[in-house]
Amino acid sequence: MTQQLHTLSNGFRVVTEHMPGLESASVGIWVNAGGRHERVEQNGIAHFLEHMAFKGTKRRSALQIAEAIEDVGGYINAYTSREVTAYYARVLKDDVPLAMDVIGDIVRHPVFDPREIEVERGVILQEIGMSLDTPDDVIFDWLQEAAYPRQPIGRTILGPTERVKNFSRDDLSGFVAEHYGPQNLILSAAGAVDHDAIVRMAEDMFGDMPASVSNVPDVATFASGERREEKALEQAHFTLALEAPGYRDDDFYTAQVFASTFGGGMSSRLFQEVREKRGLCYSIYSSIGSYSDTGMMTIYAGTSADDIAGLADITVDELRRAADDMSEAEVTRARTQMKAGILMGLESPSSRAERLARVVGIWNRVPPLSETIENIDAVDVTQVRGFAEGLAKAQAAMALYGPVGQAHDLAHVTRRLSA
Repeated sequence: MTQQLHTLSNGFRVVTEHMPGLESASVGIWVNAGGRHERVEQNGIAHFLEHMAFKGTKRRSALQIAEAIEDVGGYINAYTSREVTAYYARVLKDDVPLAMDVIGDIVRHPVFDPREIEVERGVILQEIGMSLDTPDDVIFDWLQEAAYPRQPIGRTILGPTERVKNFSRDDLSGFVAEHYGPQNLILSAAGAVDHDAIVRMAEDMFGDMPASVSNVPDVATFASGERREEKALEQAHFTLALEAPGYRDDDFYTAQVFASTFGGGMSSRLFQEVREKRGLCYSIYSSIGSYSDTGMMTIYAGTSADDIAGLADITVDELRRAADDMSEAEVTRARTQMKAGILMGLESPSSRAERLARVVGIWNRVPPLSETIENIDAVDVTQVRGFAEGLAKAQAAMALYGPVGQAHDLAHVTRRLSA
């Protein structure tokens, strides 16, 4: 497999990976513009823009965009996160030029038809309503806000209803002008692709764009905060966040290994102690969410109203215990699980293209896969225990939703954690 990175004269980056033996390819544009790049009055507009890209261009209607890809058996989609917006397609190798043309068209030439804006506004408002009706969706938005209060990175990606109701065509066009310059765009393609051909097409489609300034979002500051909402639900939903490293931090891989040992699977400490031994919940897990300059370890569980206080205490006690007795066998298993997950995931061109865009966006280079594996293998039990010990002193945030009247407050949790 051959990975190649090329930068056009205006700063637009093209990264590809040829995967021998494949008959298909994934190609897309990753834009360095997500929720954390919005001003407060723009909250939700990056996601609104993602929707509108499919609603018509100067050359294609919304139906023609869908038909162009689906007529050749492919699929096209997009997503918005807090740091990027992505538009991508999966097609057979002979249709890569078509996919490039469609993706380039929707990114560069959306028309923002006022009638389509109103239609899509209704769709997004329905999406917001659906999210608010899903406890284990909304609670993570609340946790994010509690951890990063009054900051762009702490706001919901979908945006508040009152903002979405008022976005105009000028608002959408303004966000594109501000953030969709060539230095904020990465074209990533993997599978049955030819790098030189992709670069030539990229030059034709994007080479005329004037150079721009790269996005630099506001620096994120993790803070202690709590949000609790009492509601008559079947389960009490509990989330706890602790400050963790960002992508570029030296402890990034240590944090990932710890999260896997602690709550990453059925063999993890949380799953075994809270679910298997005590039967306090059906679902419990931990994960690390990292950004360019910050991150947080998140613990989630859903339990009964009577058990939520005990579950929180056990979770905190397990965090403290990990600093003393995390075993070599647990760390070895976590490292193996991480490596297997990476390697299995990268068997698809879509996953490859995603990885290429992500690492180029972070480091402006493509680290060889062997480097990632070496970084994981370099994490030892002493480092993992040290990371667990540091968590006891880290900033914490908490969000609770449902019948949570018996739940401890954040002050109790942090006292127990640092005791």
